[in-house]
Amino acid sequence: MAITAGIDLGTGAVKTVLFRVDGDDTEWLGKRVDRIRNRDPLQLARRAFSELLEAQGLKEGDLDYIATTGDGENITFSTGHFFSMTTHARGAIYLEPDARSVLDIGALNGKAIKIDERGKVLTYRMTSQCASGSGQFLENIARYLGIAQEEIGPLSKQADDPETVSSICAVLAETDVINMVSRGISAPNILKGIHLSMAGRLAKLLKVIKAGEGTTLMTGGLALDEGLVAALNEALAGQKLKLDAKGHVESIYAGAIGAAIWGAFRHQKLQQQGGLAKAS
Repeated sequence: MAITAGIDLGTGAVKTVLFRVDGDDTEWLGKRVDRIRNRDPLQLARRAFSELLEAQGLKEGDLDYIATTGDGENITFSTGHFFSMTTHARGAIYLEPDARSVLDIGALNGKAIKIDERGKVLTYRMTSQCASGSGQFLENIARYLGIAQEEIGPLSKQADDPETVSSICAVLAETDVINMVSRGISAPNILKGIHLSMAGRLAKLLKVIKAGEGTTLMTGGLALDEGLVAALNEALAGQKLKLDAKGHVESIYAGAIGAAIWGAFRHQKLQQQGGLAKAS
């Protein structure tokens, strides 16, 4: 049995979870997400981790492994670091055991990952960081349109005549949106057009990795954008891919979950090899 922490340091937020893992049995002890918002991400990760431990009545010395992922390799109090594709794959299987592919859509880019029933990464592809298919791009557009981020999905689903954004470059796409506003295009039709543009590229990534059939779990910051989920399923049907894209209420934690679970696995291996039993 091991008590582990998973810390996923992203571009927009720090996600922190605590798990108790005993073989195949896992118990979620605690979780929190902290938006970075111009704060030092490493200091924020330290504070979030300490406060989560305190909330659960734990001390750092009680943990067997502190695992980081994402951009967390420079977190000094961790035991080890895991690549984000590995952690999102394992976290996806924890959240949705039937998933055989993952779309991790973060602040800067998107990744399509093909996985097996154990959460092992089989292959992957990712978008360019300059693509207009990221959380940061949508956040910028929402700010320009004067709407809250949580309004993006519901408004997109109200569209009746979406205006497609054709540019892959985020800067040029933002210019397209400004022109749309000047032409009187409604916010729902702008947002649905952006979602369709993003969805088309994401569907192509799934096709490239030969995702096959079944469930595609969306993870990362845009996983709960219902407008994007709907647009993606439209794009999948249009490309004749027999995939069902869905989010999970805890999708934002997928990377942190995978890190915590892989941390428990590595802790077990360290024990077997006579390595350190505790993170501290």
